[in-house]
Amino acid sequence: MSSYSLVHSLVENQIKKRNLIDKGERILIALSGGQDSLCLTKILIDLSLRWSWKLSVAHCDHGWSTDRGIAEHVGELVKNWDLPFYLQKSQNALPENEEAARHWRYQVLQEIASKENFSTIVTGHTQSDKAETLLYNLIRGTGSSGLASLNWLRLLNNGSKLVRPMLGISRQDTGKFCQEFGLAIWHDEVNEKLKYARNRIRLEVIPHLANHLNPQVEQHLAQTAEILRAEDEYLDSLVKQIISQLIEGNRLNRRSVKLTPLAIQRRVIRSFLGQILPKMPNFEQVESTVNLLNASNGSKSSTFAGRIILQVEGDWIVPKDQ
Repeated sequence: MSSYSLVHSLVENQIKKRNLIDKGERILIALSGGQDSLCLTKILIDLSLRWSWKLSVAHCDHGWSTDRGIAEHVGELVKNWDLPFYLQKSQNALPENEEAARHWRYQVLQEIASKENFSTIVTGHTQSDKAETLLYNLIRGTGSSGLASLNWLRLLNNGSKLVRPMLGISRQDTGKFCQEFGLAIWHDEVNEKLKYARNRIRLEVIPHLANHLNPQVEQHLAQTAEILRAEDEYLDSLVKQIISQLIEGNRLNRRSVKLTPLAIQRRVIRSFLGQILPKMPNFEQVESTVNLLNASNGSKSSTFAGRIILQVEGDWIVPKDQ
């Protein structure tokens, strides 16, 4: 059997095309034991011969009852691959919560990367994850930034970068790959629980859409996310060029903001509110501020988080303590 498959080629082409990883980098692979991360690890091991990468593997044990045995399973795999292995177990068993678990895993990976001097963290997210994330965020309510999440490369606060080189292949592709190369997949029971929104989207919603509306729905959703990502980055670049002319300290120049298109207004206001509120603003708060652009002098917004209101003072919108 050839050690270089079509999936190898697809992933390597994306690494080259998007400049995701350079030769000789120290890479930390997030390995859960599932088919996607197994596929990723095998591909990176095979490609490392020509890219001179220095690979290591990290596994995060949540402490859930369904996780029993998985750390040992992953440890044996890594031992057979002769790679350095970092195992992090939660000190206190995490609640079975998708968002909390995801946040903890990324925190752990960044801590390991910082301590051990890894330039790159790599995860096994696929095109399937990209499509599911778009639907998940659309249902919860979000703008183009949320719909276009799961980007190929993201710079992290610790100075390393997070890379997702498999966003161009599907979960079906990774399953076939693992079967072809005889990789022992750990089937996580948590991924079957329909009480989690992402699981329900993956197991019920997308199959229903594929069976009744569009067989290529997953691919098309992922393509939509790619289009939105490019447009979102372009709009962000425009805002960065002009934002210093629109925000002065903690004041927003409403006269200047009014001269920009609505899409730019919303982004500028979101940035402005992000500076003065204790947490990022929601859609209603942004729209409330948009309405102040044309309001009469002295007009006020409703009370925001932190007991803050916005008030119109001539050409400016300024925050006030309630």
